[in-house]
Amino acid sequence: MAEENKKNSRAGALDDEQRVKVLSPSMLVFKRFIRNRLAIVGVAFIVFMFLFAFVGGWISPYGEDQVFTHYEGLEKDYASVTVNDNYRYTVVEGEAFDSLAQSKFILALNTGAATFEAQGKTYSYEQKGEDLYVVNGTTTVARGMSNKMMTAVKPVEGVTLPDGFEAAANAAISAGEVSFTFEGVTYVVSIEGREAVVGTGAPIALASKTVYDTVDSSIETGFDFRLAAETAIAAGATSFEADGVTYGLSVEPEVGATITRDGEMIALASNTVVSSYIAGQVLTLEFKDAAKEAIANDLTEFEFNDATYVIYRNNTIWDIRSETQTQVVNAYEAPSFTHWLGTDGNGMDLLTRIMYGGRVSLVIGFIVVFIAAFLGVILGGVAGYFGKWVDSVIMRIVDIFNCIPSTPLIIILGSIMDAERVDPQIRMLYLMLILGFLSWPGVARLVRGQILSLREQEFMTATEACGLTVSHRIFRHLVPNVMPQLIVTCTMSLGSTIITESTLSFLGLGVKYPFASWGNIISAVSTVHVMTNYWFVWIPAGLCILITVLGFNFVGDGLRDAFDPKMKR
Repeated sequence: MAEENKKNSRAGALDDEQRVKVLSPSMLVFKRFIRNRLAIVGVAFIVFMFLFAFVGGWISPYGEDQVFTHYEGLEKDYASVTVNDNYRYTVVEGEAFDSLAQSKFILALNTGAATFEAQGKTYSYEQKGEDLYVVNGTTTVARGMSNKMMTAVKPVEGVTLPDGFEAAANAAISAGEVSFTFEGVTYVVSIEGREAVVGTGAPIALASKTVYDTVDSSIETGFDFRLAAETAIAAGATSFEADGVTYGLSVEPEVGATITRDGEMIALASNTVVSSYIAGQVLTLEFKDAAKEAIANDLTEFEFNDATYVIYRNNTIWDIRSETQTQVVNAYEAPSFTHWLGTDGNGMDLLTRIMYGGRVSLVIGFIVVFIAAFLGVILGGVAGYFGKWVDSVIMRIVDIFNCIPSTPLIIILGSIMDAERVDPQIRMLYLMLILGFLSWPGVARLVRGQILSLREQEFMTATEACGLTVSHRIFRHLVPNVMPQLIVTCTMSLGSTIITESTLSFLGLGVKYPFASWGNIISAVSTVHVMTNYWFVWIPAGLCILITVLGFNFVGDGLRDAFDPKMKR
């Protein structure tokens, strides 16, 4: 009998397993959750991604925005050499020789006319050498009829000429001369139809195809200097004098002339122009001389100041390139022991960027879900408890938010932030607030529906009888009973929020450089070439998104099954 009572007492006692089931519902939910293998896999995925993003970024030897570079020898455009085929004009100080007069001069050269007119002025020219002309401004002093039979010129009104001038002029015109000298004065003759015109000429400009390169801007190469220099060059002289200074002259037919003063080179004169490709760079006379000599000798490269310059010819243009040590970004470097996942287009370590990108994506996901849950619980709880007009007003607000086209709105706001150049860190804050503010209506509907069914139950009648405040009834008794469904919803929402953030960042509307997120890492794949040749740029970040979203979905499914009271125990 004693043994049977002992057995009955043992059967009626609460063992450890029964105590957990009866006294600890949270442990019951936990045991049911861990029996779901997919849920455990989801937890493993999430734990791994958190460790990868937060711990991995901390132990990584590289920074989030650290750029890796190296130096290599590259050929860069340094200078160009062109042949000058156009006349350049040096005008006497105080005189004028405008573009119209220059055009008329070229026309006179081509037609063989001895004189030309421009804007009411008559000009003549005199050849001093090959492609070298002195242009004179002519003042008419006499004119008259001229034919095969006779020539008779008379001084123009207001001009007095020396005795014997008319005879000398008539003789020169009859002899077909274009100029003559009388009593030390040179006169120019031009025939205009049947009329002969005689005038005096004074130099006003020098027309030449020679280009002058000086050692510095203090060297003046005016009309007198250039006329003396080019006359001496045409004559093959070794020196010339201008403005009371004697200059040395060394002429190389294919290269040009070197002008020296006191034994030092001060200018180069040739028909080639040496220009720098680099803005603000001044090429020395020695370099220009070396370049011209190399081109004259048909060389493909030359040495200057311990540097090698390569010459490439393109018709009448010679490009001079120099090989320099240039800092180059390690863009799209393949995976190696130094960079396990390679580098991106900006030369940054991809593994480190993915780690830091995971921090951003996960933090944004949790904060957005928290904002949505916070607003949804408050508004949904108030609507469900009070009902009537309060419920109607809040639900109409929910309907309005559900009608807002979120994607176009985010695109517009992203464009505004781009135009205003909002700081990337502030931009992330705005992104979280916008996504959270647009996501709360779903949570509010869920909470409202649950509270509508719970507020009529007996325990709520007991809270009214005890005199508890309205806020205490809603947030201490109603909302905790909604928490299982709310936890499941928020867990499932985390995955979709991460995908939304990644999509916006991929489109350039979310997280901006230099901050990384999984979305803007994948956005680097903007061409088929990058997608097909640099798989390591986008596949790892895509896998991180896949694993994280799957993890949250698996955990959400596991929690839903664990909280389901109808599930088999």
